[in-house]
Amino acid sequence: MNDISTHTLSVIVDNKSGVLGRVVGMFTSRGYNIDSLTVAEVDEDRSLSRITLMVTVTSMVVDQIKAQLERIVPVRKVLDLNDIGDFVNRELILVKVKAKGERRVESLRVADIFRARVIDSSGQSFIFELTGSAEKLDAFINLMKPLGLVEVSRTGAVAILRGAKALYN
Repeated sequence: MNDISTHTLSVIVDNKSGVLGRVVGMFTSRGYNIDSLTVAEVDEDRSLSRITLMVTVTSMVVDQIKAQLERIVPVRKVLDLNDIGDFVNRELILVKVKAKGERRVESLRVADIFRARVIDSSGQSFIFELTGSAEKLDAFINLMKPLGLVEVSRTGAVAILRGAKALYN
């Protein structure tokens, strides 16, 4: 099957200096694009990190990516969450809107509909915080553009399997 789709990869690695560089370097050297990337420690003794990558590729290419990642020594496990089952996927954005009068009121209405929190406010601007799917965040950003959108800061996606099954341990 040569259909292009977005895959969410969870990569468990040793939490050591240079590991992220090696993983990203593998993508760079082969010309693969990373749509989203996040990394954080995931265990109590700080020995493991989880890298969450989103890539838009064919099934054949994602299989190649997984095989190549598994060959990197500090990589413990590579999983395409799309193949395993249901998972929750979220991002976080901070959105700054500069607005006065009715646009200011409307930006607050839109934020309320999306359940965005105001985390900073001045006489001329707001900073909103919002988490959700990429589609939800994109919709919020698009609605804020005509209301005075100034700046967006966005994390990469994080994902976790639904149910009791754990990715590592």
